[in-house]
Amino acid sequence: MTPSREHALAWAYDGAAHLRALLARMGDDAFAAPSALPGWSRAHVLSHLARNADAMINLLEWARTGTPTPAYASREQRDADIESGALRPPAEIRVDVTASSDRLAALVRAMPASAWSHTVTHASGAEIEASAIPWFRAREMWIHAVDLDVGASFDDLPVPMLVALVDDVVATLGTREGCPNLRLTATDKKRSWVLGTVEDPPESVTGPVAGLAAWLLGRSKGKDLRTGAGKRPPAVPRWL
Repeated sequence: MTPSREHALAWAYDGAAHLRALLARMGDDAFAAPSALPGWSRAHVLSHLARNADAMINLLEWARTGTPTPAYASREQRDADIESGALRPPAEIRVDVTASSDRLAALVRAMPASAWSHTVTHASGAEIEASAIPWFRAREMWIHAVDLDVGASFDDLPVPMLVALVDDVVATLGTREGCPNLRLTATDKKRSWVLGTVEDPPESVTGPVAGLAAWLLGRSKGKDLRTGAGKRPPAVPRWL
């Protein structure tokens, strides 16, 4: 279930502020260093976030005007823009990340209330309501802040957003081939989830909600999690 637009907008705004704080701490020499994503430098991650903001702007304009405006011209163009964007000087990347985020925030403020219920086509091909776009942006901001590998972690995320993120990922992964059947229990939050297709799975995974989110998203091997047998949790399918 997608979180409410109001909650998602608050998380997206907080995520933008969080990212700016990370940018302020990054020296120019840090941009070319590897990120936590294989094959991508930190400059790749930041260029992706800037182009993602433009993609969300395109979808909101679609919802606002009724004129189809795809998030990206094509997957190939998206990838090419990230690759070329990562080669820019750090100062240019900094400005781009901030300016694209500001453009998106300005359009959000200008959106007519009725436009949020209009349907657009996400880059994945799924038909979504425009009201889901702030949630997609909030996810991008916070998850990729961790991927920058400059000190951010899933513990930085607002706890209600972490719970919503686990809700989202469990629903997505649960029907994937090779997904293990597990009961997930947050030790720091009165919440549990069933992953997979078995209503009462025989095995459990417990740990902090931030640890559960990081593991489910493939950003952690689950060192801070435990199964009923005292072992680390099994691998799960790729989320996106």
